Amino acid sequence: MPFRAALFDFDGTLADSFAAIASSTNHVRLSYGLPPLPEAEVRGYVGYGLDKLMADLVPGAPVDEAVARYREHHARTMVAETRLMPGVGDTIRELARRGLKLAVCSNKRVEFTRELVVALGLGDYFAHVLGPDDVGDRAKPDPAMLLEGLTRLGVSATEAVYVGDMVVDVRTAHAAGVPVWFVPTGTTENGEEPDLILTSFDQLLDLLPFS
Repeated sequence: MPFRAALFDFDGTLADSFAAIASSTNHVRLSYGLPPLPEAEVRGYVGYGLDKLMADLVPGAPVDEAVARYREHHARTMVAETRLMPGVGDTIRELARRGLKLAVCSNKRVEFTRELVVALGLGDYFAHVLGPDDVGDRAKPDPAMLLEGLTRLGVSATEAVYVGDMVVDVRTAHAAGVPVWFVPTGTTENGEEPDLILTSFDQLLDLLPFS
Protein backbone atom coordinates (compact mmCIF):
# COMPACT_ATOMS: atom_id res chain seq x y z
CA MET A 1 0.00 0.00 0.00
CA PRO A 2 1.51 3.37 -0.98
CA PHE A 3 2.17 5.96 1.72
CA ARG A 4 -0.38 8.76 1.91
CA ALA A 5 1.15 10.60 4.85
CA ALA A 6 4.43 11.39 6.54
CA LEU A 7 4.84 12.47 10.15
CA PHE A 8 8.01 14.02 11.48
CA ASP A 9 9.88 14.54 14.70
CA PHE A 10 11.09 18.16 15.03
CA ASP A 11 14.34 18.59 16.98
CA GLY A 12 17.21 17.02 15.03
CA THR A 13 14.92 15.87 12.22
CA LEU A 14 13.39 18.98 10.71
CA ALA A 15 15.40 21.58 12.60
CA ASP A 16 18.76 22.06 14.26
CA SER A 17 17.45 23.45 17.52
CA PHE A 18 20.22 22.17 19.78
CA ALA A 19 21.91 25.55 20.17
CA ALA A 20 18.62 26.99 21.41
CA ILE A 21 18.00 24.05 23.73
CA ALA A 22 21.52 24.24 25.15
CA SER A 23 21.20 28.01 25.61
CA SER A 24 17.99 27.70 27.61
CA THR A 25 19.29 24.71 29.58
CA ASN A 26 22.42 26.63 30.55
CA HIS A 27 20.34 29.68 31.48
CA VAL A 28 18.52 27.48 33.99
CA ARG A 29 21.70 25.84 35.22
CA LEU A 30 23.34 29.21 35.83
CA SER A 31 20.29 30.38 37.77
CA TYR A 32 20.95 27.51 40.20
CA GLY A 33 24.69 28.13 40.37
CA LEU A 34 25.66 25.31 38.02
CA PRO A 35 28.27 25.75 35.27
CA PRO A 36 27.23 25.68 31.59
CA LEU A 37 27.39 22.48 29.59
CA PRO A 38 28.63 22.16 26.00
CA GLU A 39 25.92 21.80 23.36
CA ALA A 40 27.16 18.31 22.45
CA GLU A 41 26.55 17.11 26.00
CA VAL A 42 23.08 18.65 26.23
CA ARG A 43 22.18 17.08 22.89
CA GLY A 44 22.58 13.60 24.34
CA TYR A 45 19.73 14.23 26.78
CA VAL A 46 17.22 15.73 24.33
CA GLY A 47 14.16 13.87 23.10
CA TYR A 48 12.31 12.60 26.15
CA GLY A 49 10.51 15.77 27.17
CA LEU A 50 11.44 18.91 29.07
CA ASP A 51 10.70 17.55 32.56
CA LYS A 52 13.26 14.80 32.08
CA LEU A 53 15.77 17.18 30.50
CA MET A 54 15.60 19.47 33.52
CA ALA A 55 15.69 16.58 35.99
CA ASP A 56 18.79 15.19 34.28
CA LEU A 57 20.70 18.41 33.65
CA VAL A 58 19.64 20.63 36.55
CA PRO A 59 20.04 18.16 39.42
CA GLY A 60 18.61 19.21 42.75
CA ALA A 61 16.35 21.91 41.32
CA PRO A 62 12.56 21.62 41.63
CA VAL A 63 11.57 20.30 38.21
CA ASP A 64 8.47 22.48 37.81
CA GLU A 65 10.46 25.60 38.68
CA ALA A 66 13.30 24.66 36.33
CA VAL A 67 10.83 23.97 33.51
CA ALA A 68 9.20 27.37 34.01
CA ARG A 69 12.59 29.13 33.88
CA TYR A 70 13.52 27.19 30.74
CA ARG A 71 10.28 28.06 28.95
CA GLU A 72 10.52 31.75 29.84
CA HIS A 73 14.01 31.93 28.35
CA HIS A 74 13.28 29.66 25.38
CA ALA A 75 10.29 31.71 24.24
CA ARG A 76 12.60 34.73 23.84
CA THR A 77 15.52 33.02 22.09
CA MET A 78 14.40 29.89 20.22
CA VAL A 79 13.52 31.50 16.87
CA ALA A 80 16.88 33.25 16.53
CA GLU A 81 18.82 30.09 17.42
CA THR A 82 16.93 27.46 15.38
CA ARG A 83 17.64 26.55 11.75
CA LEU A 84 16.21 24.03 9.30
CA MET A 85 18.31 20.93 8.75
CA PRO A 86 19.87 20.63 5.27
CA GLY A 87 17.38 19.83 2.51
CA VAL A 88 14.32 20.07 4.75
CA GLY A 89 12.66 23.16 3.31
CA ASP A 90 12.64 22.12 -0.34
CA THR A 91 11.75 18.52 0.50
CA ILE A 92 8.76 19.37 2.69
CA ARG A 93 7.43 21.83 0.11
CA GLU A 94 7.71 19.22 -2.64
CA LEU A 95 6.09 16.47 -0.58
CA ALA A 96 3.17 18.78 0.13
CA ARG A 97 2.93 19.64 -3.58
CA ARG A 98 2.74 15.93 -4.38
CA GLY A 99 -0.30 15.59 -2.12
CA LEU A 100 1.28 13.87 0.89
CA LYS A 101 -0.46 14.64 4.16
CA LEU A 102 2.15 16.00 6.58
CA ALA A 103 2.28 16.42 10.35
CA VAL A 104 4.78 17.01 13.13
CA CYS A 105 4.84 14.95 16.34
CA SER A 106 7.40 16.31 18.79
CA ASN A 107 8.00 16.13 22.53
CA LYS A 108 8.68 19.88 22.51
CA ARG A 109 5.95 22.04 24.00
CA VAL A 110 3.48 22.31 21.13
CA GLU A 111 3.14 26.10 21.19
CA PHE A 112 6.91 26.36 20.67
CA THR A 113 6.90 23.85 17.83
CA ARG A 114 4.03 25.60 16.08
CA GLU A 115 5.75 28.98 16.37
CA LEU A 116 9.00 27.57 15.01
CA VAL A 117 7.33 25.76 12.10
CA VAL A 118 5.82 29.08 11.01
CA ALA A 119 9.03 31.06 11.65
CA LEU A 120 11.01 28.58 9.54
CA GLY A 121 8.63 29.01 6.60
CA LEU A 122 6.86 25.64 6.79
CA GLY A 123 3.55 26.66 8.33
CA ASP A 124 1.61 26.21 5.10
CA TYR A 125 2.75 22.63 4.55
CA PHE A 126 1.89 20.79 7.77
CA ALA A 127 -1.75 19.97 8.34
CA HIS A 128 -1.11 19.39 12.04
CA VAL A 129 1.63 20.06 14.59
CA LEU A 130 1.24 17.98 17.73
CA GLY A 131 2.94 17.74 21.10
CA PRO A 132 2.35 15.99 24.42
CA ASP A 133 -0.09 18.80 25.27
CA ASP A 134 -2.49 17.35 22.67
CA VAL A 135 -2.68 13.89 24.25
CA GLY A 136 -2.85 14.47 27.99
CA ASP A 137 0.90 15.17 28.38
CA ARG A 138 1.76 11.66 27.14
CA ALA A 139 5.21 12.18 25.64
CA LYS A 140 7.00 9.83 23.27
CA PRO A 141 7.73 6.90 23.42
CA ASP A 142 4.06 6.63 24.36
CA PRO A 143 2.42 6.18 20.94
CA ALA A 144 -0.58 8.39 21.77
CA MET A 145 0.74 11.44 19.90
CA LEU A 146 1.53 9.50 16.76
CA LEU A 147 -1.84 7.73 16.85
CA GLU A 148 -3.57 11.08 17.27
CA GLY A 149 -1.63 12.38 14.28
CA LEU A 150 -2.84 9.47 12.15
CA THR A 151 -6.42 10.13 13.23
CA ARG A 152 -6.22 13.82 12.39
CA LEU A 153 -4.69 13.09 8.99
CA GLY A 154 -7.30 10.43 8.28
CA VAL A 155 -4.84 7.64 7.48
CA SER A 156 -4.05 4.21 8.86
CA ALA A 157 -0.71 3.17 10.38
CA THR A 158 0.18 1.26 7.20
CA GLU A 159 -0.42 4.35 5.04
CA ALA A 160 2.05 6.54 6.93
CA VAL A 161 5.72 6.73 7.83
CA TYR A 162 7.33 8.44 10.81
CA VAL A 163 10.66 10.19 10.25
CA GLY A 164 12.89 10.80 13.26
CA ASP A 165 16.43 10.84 14.55
CA MET A 166 16.42 9.20 17.98
CA VAL A 167 15.79 5.87 19.61
CA VAL A 168 12.67 7.34 21.22
CA ASP A 169 11.26 7.87 17.71
CA VAL A 170 11.83 4.22 16.83
CA ARG A 171 10.13 3.07 20.02
CA THR A 172 7.19 5.40 19.43
CA ALA A 173 6.67 4.28 15.85
CA HIS A 174 6.99 0.60 16.73
CA ALA A 175 4.41 1.02 19.50
CA ALA A 176 2.04 2.72 17.04
CA GLY A 177 2.61 0.13 14.31
CA VAL A 178 4.01 2.76 11.92
CA PRO A 179 7.12 2.29 9.74
CA VAL A 180 9.98 4.49 10.94
CA TRP A 181 12.80 6.02 8.91
CA PHE A 182 15.88 7.73 10.31
CA VAL A 183 17.64 10.84 9.12
CA PRO A 184 21.39 10.16 8.71
CA THR A 185 22.33 12.02 11.91
CA GLY A 186 20.23 9.66 14.00
CA THR A 187 21.62 7.06 16.39
CA THR A 188 20.22 3.64 17.26
CA GLU A 189 20.75 1.06 19.96
CA ASN A 190 20.73 -2.72 19.82
CA GLY A 191 17.21 -3.95 19.26
CA GLU A 192 15.92 -0.48 18.34
CA GLU A 193 16.58 -0.30 14.62
CA PRO A 194 14.54 1.84 12.21
CA ASP A 195 13.10 0.33 9.05
CA LEU A 196 15.39 2.54 6.96
CA ILE A 197 18.27 4.95 7.52
CA LEU A 198 18.16 7.76 4.96
CA THR A 199 21.33 8.88 3.19
CA SER A 200 20.00 12.45 3.22
CA PHE A 201 16.72 14.14 4.04
CA ASP A 202 15.88 14.74 0.39
CA GLN A 203 16.01 10.97 -0.23
CA LEU A 204 12.39 11.17 0.90
CA LEU A 205 11.61 12.48 -2.58
CA ASP A 206 12.67 9.13 -4.04
CA LEU A 207 10.68 7.15 -1.47
CA LEU A 208 7.46 9.14 -1.24
CA PRO A 209 6.08 9.62 -4.77
CA PHE A 210 2.82 11.29 -5.71
CA SER A 211 -0.02 9.90 -3.63
